[in-house]
Amino acid sequence: MTSQLLTYSALLRQSGLERSDALALFAHASGKNHAWLIAHDRDEADPQLAAAFSELAARRHAGEPVAYLTGRREFFGRDFRVSPAVLIPRPETELLVELALARAPRQAQVLDLGCGSGCIPVTLKLERPDLALTAVDISAEALAVATDNARQLGAEVRFVESDWLAALAGEMFDLIVSNPPYIEQHDPHLQQGDLRFEPRGALTDHCDGLSHLRTIVAGARAHLISGGWLLFEHGWDQGAASRELLQAAGYQDVQSWRDLAGHERISGGVR
Repeated sequence: MTSQLLTYSALLRQSGLERSDALALFAHASGKNHAWLIAHDRDEADPQLAAAFSELAARRHAGEPVAYLTGRREFFGRDFRVSPAVLIPRPETELLVELALARAPRQAQVLDLGCGSGCIPVTLKLERPDLALTAVDISAEALAVATDNARQLGAEVRFVESDWLAALAGEMFDLIVSNPPYIEQHDPHLQQGDLRFEPRGALTDHCDGLSHLRTIVAGARAHLISGGWLLFEHGWDQGAASRELLQAAGYQDVQSWRDLAGHERISGGVR
């Protein structure tokens, strides 16, 4: 490809990427938005910009997620920084946020277990400034990303490095939420698509997919006030198992909620 002879529209077309991916990578490489591209699509492409875009396109063809290539991902209408140290935020997790917002009382103490990029606690705080947010993660690298997102978006969140609830002895909360690693260790999806590049420890428990859910369900009771909710995300086929865990641990009003695809995605119960 001789980039000096290409127009911008031809550059994107010849990349062989899906249109949405090409637009995202072009915007990242150029600093220009879609409106600019529409106005200049017949202009001759700048050689340096064409080279930078083509390098990103090649990495995308090799499988790297667009979110890691651009360092950004939108969640609940806001732009979050991401890196290979954290799970890429997904639309399904917005359901967890919506359910938490509906169940958090005024001025509630809210805990997010395994916060990753911080998209859940930062969103909860920005949507409900009255809430007091604590977020934990075992990964210092993930906490650095989450802290940066909270700072950039102006959300006051307390971040704690902790193996689940280990560092929170004696602390009580009105609501606990979590999107833990829940993919079974031999699930073939771990070798496909974006998941190949995401931190393995944020995806799978290296077991049956339920071990972290067991830990959270069992441990959360000692940190929830009476009447407090535990809500967590899980795999599309783990709804029944999640409800069984909650019921066996003595939670009340146990139920599951379906995502936009119709899959049971969030389960929870009341202490």
